[in-house]
Amino acid sequence: MPESPRHSVSVAGITVRGDGRILAVRRADNDTWEPPGGLLELDEQPQTGVVREVFEETRIKVGVRQLTGVYKNMTLGVVALVFRCKPTAGTERTSSESTAVEWLTLDEVRERMSEVFAVRVLDALDRNGPHVRSHDGKRLIPAG
Repeated sequence: MPESPRHSVSVAGITVRGDGRILAVRRADNDTWEPPGGLLELDEQPQTGVVREVFEETRIKVGVRQLTGVYKNMTLGVVALVFRCKPTAGTERTSSESTAVEWLTLDEVRERMSEVFAVRVLDALDRNGPHVRSHDGKRLIPAG
């Protein structure tokens, strides 16, 4: 049975290392590669939530640079705020939410992540945002 809509807000951090590699996690619950992130707490500011989520999932501390995109999963009703971040401290390691944490090249991002997550990384790197996109959980939905 499909999950019912819940209209919530999530955050994700596109953390870019000095060599251009991007921090990614393989989620424990569905085995997919994604930028680290999760649901924003009710009393939490978006930038604070990004820092918390990236650290919880990867043990990497980040500085938040800027909002690069807003993405709505039209099927679940989840709005994701995505920020470009810079690593400031820590050594990557898995958590209860991740089975792998790696610094990926852009080619690896394109290979491992589904379209709806890879586009968030690409949008964060092109610096022409913030971008606003909708998707059905698997594919982008054309604006219109």
